[in-house]
Amino acid sequence: MTNQVIPESVRERVQALHELLLRANYQYYVLDNPELPDAEYDRRLRELQDIERQYPELLSPDSPSQRVGAEPLSSFAEVRHEVPMLSLDNAFSDEELLEFDRRVGERLNSREPIQYACEPKLDGIAISLLYRDGILERAATRGDGATGEDITQNVRTIGSVPLRLRRDKSIPKPPAVLEVRGEIYMPKAGFAELNRKAAAAGEKIFVNPRNAAAGSLRQLDSRITAQRPLELCVYGTGLVEGASLPAEHVAILELLGQWGFRINSEMHVAADIQACIEYHRALGEKRAALPYDIDGIVFKVNSIALQRRLGFVARAPRWAMAYKFPAQEEMTQLEDVEFQVGRTGAVTPVARLKPVFVGGVTVSNATLHNRDEIERLGVMIGDTVIIRRAGDVIPQVVSVVESKRPQNARAIEFPTHCPVCDSPVESTPGEAVARCSGGLICSAQRKQAIKHFASRKAMDIDGLGDKLVEQLVDEGLLHSVSGLYHLNFEALVGLERMGQKSAQNLLDALEHSKDTTLPKFLYALGIREVGEATARNLARYFGKLESLAGATEEALQDVEDVGPVVAHFVAEFFQQSHAQEEIEALRQAGVHWLAEESAGEEQPLSGQTWVLTGKLETLSRSEAKDYLQQLGAKVAGSVSAKTHHVVAGPGAGSKLNKARELEIPVMDEEGLMEMLRERGFEI
Repeated sequence: MTNQVIPESVRERVQALHELLLRANYQYYVLDNPELPDAEYDRRLRELQDIERQYPELLSPDSPSQRVGAEPLSSFAEVRHEVPMLSLDNAFSDEELLEFDRRVGERLNSREPIQYACEPKLDGIAISLLYRDGILERAATRGDGATGEDITQNVRTIGSVPLRLRRDKSIPKPPAVLEVRGEIYMPKAGFAELNRKAAAAGEKIFVNPRNAAAGSLRQLDSRITAQRPLELCVYGTGLVEGASLPAEHVAILELLGQWGFRINSEMHVAADIQACIEYHRALGEKRAALPYDIDGIVFKVNSIALQRRLGFVARAPRWAMAYKFPAQEEMTQLEDVEFQVGRTGAVTPVARLKPVFVGGVTVSNATLHNRDEIERLGVMIGDTVIIRRAGDVIPQVVSVVESKRPQNARAIEFPTHCPVCDSPVESTPGEAVARCSGGLICSAQRKQAIKHFASRKAMDIDGLGDKLVEQLVDEGLLHSVSGLYHLNFEALVGLERMGQKSAQNLLDALEHSKDTTLPKFLYALGIREVGEATARNLARYFGKLESLAGATEEALQDVEDVGPVVAHFVAEFFQQSHAQEEIEALRQAGVHWLAEESAGEEQPLSGQTWVLTGKLETLSRSEAKDYLQQLGAKVAGSVSAKTHHVVAGPGAGSKLNKARELEIPVMDEEGLMEMLRERGFEI
C-alpha cells in the first residue's frame, strides 16, 4: 500500500518503540543491567515489525527490526580504510615491557612517569564501524590494515552493535562522522553451547572461540551469522569528523560507552609502567575465570597528545604494546623431521609430532627453523619435546626432555641436496638459513612463489588455492607466475575436481586481478624481505616501477624502513634478467596499475624531496614527516642534489653542511610550521 496517510499517533508510536528498544539494548549489552524482560522485548519488537509492514515508509535503516533480513551475498566487497588499521608490537616479558616504556620516555624526552590505559586483549576479530550522523553505515574487517572486507550485513545482526548511537542531553553529541574500532568475539558460554548444538546435529564443531567468531563473520548469509552468539567490545576510534574527542584514551572509551558501545569492564588506568606489570599479573590470575578468551593486555599511552607526538612505525603505533600472557606448553614426541622448501629457496626443518592439544589447537607440526636451532636444542628424532604456542599462535619446539630420550633416538641429518629438485643446498656465510640453489627449476620454489603471488594480500586471485597451484605445476601447466594469465578453459576443465563453472570463475578472477596497485604488485613479486609495509613505502617513495627498478642500493636506503640488507635484495632482484622478463611478461598479459604519484600530482609539494635534520622542539620528527607526506612530499634520510628543502633544528650537523654546500634552501622549525599553517594545517 503506497501514498497512504500515516496517522501522527503511529509515527509517535514508532519513535517510542525505537527509543524503548534502543534503551533496552544499551541496558542489556553495555550496562549489563537489563530492565526489560526478554518476553516484553520480543513483544515490542513484533509490534514495531507489524507497524513497519503496514506502513513501509516508516522503515528506516537504524530500526531495531533491521538487524537481519538482507538477501545472501555472492561475495564480500573490498573496503579501503580511511585511517589504516595498524597491528601492535608484542612483549613477552616484564623486561620487554620496561624497554617499551624506556623508549616512550626517550622519544618524549621526559623522565616523568607515563600514564597508561590498560585493556584486556580479546581473542577475536578486529573490526571497523563507520557511523554517519549517528547511523551505522559500514562495518569492515581489518584485512591487511589498508583494505578490508565489507561485512555490514553480518555485523548488523550482532545485538551489542548499535545501529544508531545514543543521544542524550547529558552527554556530548556524537561527531558527524565517527569510525569506531573494536573486537568481535564469542564468549566461552556461547561457544560451548554452539558446539553442543553442532555435535547433537552431527555437524563439525569449532576448535576455539576465535575460529568460531571468524567463521561466523565470513558467512555470506547474514541469517547464519545472526544465530551465532557474537559480541562486540570497542577499544578505540579511527576517522573522526565534525567534533573533538576527549584528550585521554580512557575518557574516549567512556564516552563511546555512553553512546551505546560496550567497553571492557576490566579497563584500568596505570600511573606508571610498574603498575602496568602489576595489572598484568593480577589479570593473568583472573584469566581462566573471565567469560571470554584473552591472550594478553594492551597498554596504551593514555594522553592523546603524547600519542600524536610518539607517532607510528611502518605497521604499528609507538605508543602501544600488547603484553602477551605466557605461552601454553605441552609435552609430546618428535616422530620425524621433514624438510620444506620455501619460495626463496630456504630449506626449513619441520618437526612431525605426535598430535597434542595446546592452547585450544591440536598441534602435529612445529618449525625447527634451521640447522643452528637444531644444534642449539640438541634435539633428536624420537625425543620427548616441550611444545609452546608462542603468543598463543605459533607452535615451536622449546626444549628437549633428555631424561626421556629412547635408546633408538637418531640424529637429524640436514640435506646437502634439495629434497624436491636435488639441486645443491648452499649456505651463505653469516646466514643461518640454507637454501636450494635450483631457483625456479625447483618446483617447490615455483609453487610457493605462485601461491604467494596469488594470495589475498598480493594479487588476490580468488579460487586459486594451494592444492590447485600444486596440481597445475605437477601437471606441467604452470611454470611461472606470468603463466597464470595464459591458462585456458580447456586445460582447466581437464583437471581433477575442476568443473566448468569453477574453471570459468578462476579465469574471471585472473582477469579481475590484472587491475591492481603498485604496492600489491611489488609485494606479490616475492622480493626477499619485502613485506606489505616495505612494498607500500617503496611504491610511495618512487611512484613508478621504472624508477624503483633503476634505483641504486644507496638511493633505496632513503626509503623509510629500508636498510642495507633490504636495499641489497631489492636492487639484486631488479638486476636479474629473469625477474625483468617475468615483469615484462606480466605487463604484456595485461597486469597494470596507476602510478602511485599520480594521486598526489595536485598536491602542493608533489615531486619534491625534503630532509629533516636536528632536533625539532614543537613537532616530533614523525609528525613533521607525516605533514610533509600529506602535502605530497617525499621525506628522505639523506641530502643530495635532488633534495628541494631541508628543515634544520638545533644540533643539525653534516646534513645541514651538505645542504649549504649544494645551496639547497634551509628553513627552521618555525618556518616549517608557518608553511604548514598556510597549507591549512591547524598547528
